[in-house]
Amino acid sequence: MCDNELIGNIYAEGRMELNLKDYAEFYKGELVDESEAEDGVKGELIYSANVIGERSVGIFLKNGIAGEENIRRISGIPFIQIYNLI
Repeated sequence: MCDNELIGNIYAEGRMELNLKDYAEFYKGELVDESEAEDGVKGELIYSANVIGERSVGIFLKNGIAGEENIRRISGIPFIQIYNLI
C-alpha cells in the first residue's frame, strides 16, 4: 500500500532508498480512498505488507496492525514492512 502521490519518485537517505519509480508497478493497483483502504485491512491477518506514506502508514497504525515502533523513515517518508512467518 502506498500513498498515490509518492509513486514514481525515488527517496534516498544514506545507503537506504525507497525506489518507487523503478518499482512503481508493484505499488500500482486499484486506486482507493482511505476508507476503502481501511476496510480492506480491518480484521485481516496480514502475512506481508510494504506500506509507504503518511496516510497508508496511518491506516495500519489506526487499526493496530503496526505500532509507532515499526515505522522507519527515508527522507522523511514513513514506511513499514511486515512479515509474519508461520
